[in-house]
Amino acid sequence: MKKLINAPEDAVRDSLAGLALAHMDVLRVFLSPLYVVRLDAPVQGKAGVISGGGSGHEPMHGGYVGKGMLDAACPGQVFTSPTPDQIEAATLAVNGGAGVLHIVKNYSGDIMNFEMAAELCQAKGVEVRSVVVQDDVAVENSLYTAGRRGVGTTVLAEKICGAAAERRYDLPRLEALCRRVCENGRSMGMALAPCTVPAAGRPTFQLGEDEMEMGIGIHGEPGRERVPVMSAREVAERLSEAVLADLPFREGDRVIAMVNGMGGTPLMELYIVYHELARLLKGKGIAIARRLVGNYITSLEMAGCSITLLRADDEMISLWDDPVMTPGLRWGV
Repeated sequence: MKKLINAPEDAVRDSLAGLALAHMDVLRVFLSPLYVVRLDAPVQGKAGVISGGGSGHEPMHGGYVGKGMLDAACPGQVFTSPTPDQIEAATLAVNGGAGVLHIVKNYSGDIMNFEMAAELCQAKGVEVRSVVVQDDVAVENSLYTAGRRGVGTTVLAEKICGAAAERRYDLPRLEALCRRVCENGRSMGMALAPCTVPAAGRPTFQLGEDEMEMGIGIHGEPGRERVPVMSAREVAERLSEAVLADLPFREGDRVIAMVNGMGGTPLMELYIVYHELARLLKGKGIAIARRLVGNYITSLEMAGCSITLLRADDEMISLWDDPVMTPGLRWGV
């Protein structure tokens, strides 16, 4: 194992300390318990928006804390759910009197711990609403979930709902918007090579020199099938066809499209995949209204990519265009 760390047990805290120093104009990091919060929190009269999960998916979630996106994020250890005390502390820290929305990826530990934290906060008079993201079309159940995994649509939901909260949507309206985003987003990913969790010191799975895994999860969970290595065009076709068929998407739809790197794939290759995706969608009469290409929800240094498509209406696109100022996304400011 070769990694730029000091010690495996310190990797998350050291990374968060660096995040805090690099982006002190945007956010603060609290170490006991661990959570990341926007610099001006709590904002009075504004519904808070929180997400969280295991570390190793950077910039998600801590990199999306700031104006126009998340009010706070709760980082667990690598590929490990945050604890209820982290989530409770973050929720209380961003409560501006208008309640707090929890955006939760569908992993068993995340679900359980966010539910416990919500109960603790509600007992203290803070209204909490929760929405679960389960957009991965690859498999119905996995090693860590009952039902579909929550993956790339999480990023899009955090941006859109963060903008809505800045516009002062009340909590019920914010929850309804988040559910609509999650209902209209679909994702699927693939891997050319695994990643190595620092504490484990070995790859999360094994692939032959001529193999790739279709439908992997963001923790290296197995997917639909192991197949011979394909071209970028074939990969884009396989991923997009599975995503498009699931909703299903139709001619005339507008989408926010994300081609996401898993951490170890060069931008050059991601742009090749995006080119193929754009060609495929144009041929089906589906318009790309907005797009992201890059590393947004990673799996440490895994080589591979994922495709996320969100069927977007005018409200979602307008909220997407609103200013955002975070380490991971920044425009309009």
